[in-house]
Amino acid sequence: MRLGVLDVGSNTVHLLVVDAHPGGRPLPAHSHKADLRLAELLEGDGSIGPDGVDRLVNVVHDALQAAEDKGVEEILPFATSAVREATNADDVLARVREETGVELRVLTGEEEARLTFLAVRRWFGWSAGKLLVLDIGGGSLEIAYGIDEEPDTAVSLPLGAGRLTAGWLPGDPPDPASIRSLRRHVRAQIARTVGEFTRFGAPDHVVATSKTFRQLARIGGAARSAEGVYVQRDLKRESLEAWVPRLAGMTAAERAELPGVSEGRAGQLLAGALVAEGAMDLFGVERVEVCPWALREGIILRRLDHMGTAMDTH
Repeated sequence: MRLGVLDVGSNTVHLLVVDAHPGGRPLPAHSHKADLRLAELLEGDGSIGPDGVDRLVNVVHDALQAAEDKGVEEILPFATSAVREATNADDVLARVREETGVELRVLTGEEEARLTFLAVRRWFGWSAGKLLVLDIGGGSLEIAYGIDEEPDTAVSLPLGAGRLTAGWLPGDPPDPASIRSLRRHVRAQIARTVGEFTRFGAPDHVVATSKTFRQLARIGGAARSAEGVYVQRDLKRESLEAWVPRLAGMTAAERAELPGVSEGRAGQLLAGALVAEGAMDLFGVERVEVCPWALREGIILRRLDHMGTAMDTH
């Protein structure tokens, strides 16, 4: 069947259409994206302003039309940290429901981490052993660890690249004092959680997902996306440590000239790099492998598992 996942994230609203059946690998059929940057559209009181809500409703309408055009039978709509933490989240969800008919499911940070972990586990398989998974979104950083399909522990921290850029890095390029303050903040937040993970022992494989990690790996020399999903892409801490001061001195326009960096994400890349560097350093990780699957695939896989279970009981 043809499924659509509608992901209302902190940076983008993304409809991923896949051909899928229980027990099979979901095959991407279509992708429809709109840059919304909800994390940057928050008002001073933490609410999503009228303009942001209008834009969200319009983008959801467009995504529904795209899904209909592509013959999608079922849409799995969800929202992450920007909606989850908005002070007017209930009003936003009600407005989307009334005007589009879409009932957005708001994921908790821990659910995000667990579903992303499921996708990574399915991608790499059991032979990958104990996995540590890092995922930097627009609004939050998710970390999960485990040996099964469900992680042993999972946390979500308010360290997304969009959120931190808007809150901590004014200026283009930002001034060194702001960068130092953000670096301290990021490392203090991550350091609080390290003990939750290290008590389980060292991971066998450390994996990163998300656009931020893909872009950092690309500027560090990893293969282009055009070379396909099966090419291994790594990000080394040594490479990241060399790039952070360079990114700090660049304007957003200069970062957008780097290989694999989109204009829409260039402004957030420094904050994302500081989070990636902090996480790799504090967890003692020299290298992460970038996984092409993440939260959207986790949502699809969980849905297919439930369908398979329902079929088994009939």
